[in-house]
Amino acid sequence: MLLDPVPLQSFFGFGARPEIDIQLDGTRDVVTVTNEKNKAVALPLFTGNETVSGTVTVTVPKGKRFEHLGIKIELVGQIEFSYDRFHPYEFFPQHVRELEQAGELTADKSYRFEFADIEKNNESYAGSNVRLRYFLRAKIVNQYKSNVTKVLDFAVQNTVAAPELNNAIKMEVGIEDSLHIEFEYQRSKFHLKDVVVGKIYILLVCLKIKHMEIVIIKRESLGSGANAFNESENIAKFEIMDGAPVRGEVIPVRLYLSPYKLTPTYRNVHGKFSVRYYLNLVLVDIDDRRYFRQQEIVLWRNELQSDAGAAASIETL
Repeated sequence: MLLDPVPLQSFFGFGARPEIDIQLDGTRDVVTVTNEKNKAVALPLFTGNETVSGTVTVTVPKGKRFEHLGIKIELVGQIEFSYDRFHPYEFFPQHVRELEQAGELTADKSYRFEFADIEKNNESYAGSNVRLRYFLRAKIVNQYKSNVTKVLDFAVQNTVAAPELNNAIKMEVGIEDSLHIEFEYQRSKFHLKDVVVGKIYILLVCLKIKHMEIVIIKRESLGSGANAFNESENIAKFEIMDGAPVRGEVIPVRLYLSPYKLTPTYRNVHGKFSVRYYLNLVLVDIDDRRYFRQQEIVLWRNELQSDAGAAASIETL
């Protein structure tokens, strides 16, 4: 008996390839982040204990057949470094859902998936030198050619309760016989929409001060110990005085954090990176000499922060 001829490229899986689409269940809030190509993309937002579920759809070119060794979807959490993007650190144990065993695709097909009871304790982060990202990766495993893959990133935010202990900050800036300033902030820990409230006391000033400002500094650290790499960025600059202060003057401070792009404080995330914030009090004299004192503050998230109206911009890679 003669068999119908089968094109060699179809038999071995070459030629036109299936396409994969990932759709999440429901309508989700989104957040805008900067990806590794420095492009702003909107990602669906989850909390750390939410179930991630949806549908994977495989579209097969009309009249084609595609042999495969299995279809699966993975939930991945990883830390990527700007200096070594090809070797990310995956901090999750392997979370895989097998959608279909090895076989042959001859028509379009959809598969349901669900990742439940998986704690996503680390928030998403996109910094200058490091990214912590979560994504779904659907894959058709192919014996003869590279796998067919589709990736969908999503963001994770976690809210925490206000810290029970929140001490005031009290510090001094001084130069013997020339300058003595005391400053205090009511608290040392703030949520991302909080207000920094404090006072600056001018006890002695023999310098010709031109102005005074508070700078919010973000410090991103990769690694730890002697091998740590640190990069600092001025997030905001807030002028609190223009002109020379006089002895005995008290200058109030009220700095709103909500206008600025801040993240919670990250401390030694999986031993790979940290993100810390500092308040830097800076005095500038008429010769543009700068005198400053820096103090670390702790930031936490007390509510989710999404971007209204950005849902249409969700992007798959």
